[in-house]
Amino acid sequence: MKLISKYSKFTPYFYFIAAVAYWFTDVNKNEGITAYPILLTAIPFVWQLIKPSKQLNFSLGIVSVCLSSYMILAYLIDTLNIITFSETVRNFVIVGGIFVFTNFLMSLWMIRNSMKKAF
Repeated sequence: MKLISKYSKFTPYFYFIAAVAYWFTDVNKNEGITAYPILLTAIPFVWQLIKPSKQLNFSLGIVSVCLSSYMILAYLIDTLNIITFSETVRNFVIVGGIFVFTNFLMSLWMIRNSMKKAF
């Protein structure tokens, strides 16, 4: 239990690295070499695993919460049928909903980690 609580603070970073890796592989199948700049978005999360910083952690958390809030708003608009989207967008609604709310929870977890005294 002690080991789990010791390494659980790194869960949001592994989640976002996995999300970036999935995003990269999905885009790389269709776009090819133009997908490689997506990998740059994983650098701050990898840096937090190597050398943790409270300021970077708080900044990543705030940016992620803001982006997740916009994604939640778009998800709610889609589910309430306020704006009609194409059929290809509607196919990802359930998986997208899980992704959107998990992003929001992981972002809040990162902010909570930066508020703690010892990181």
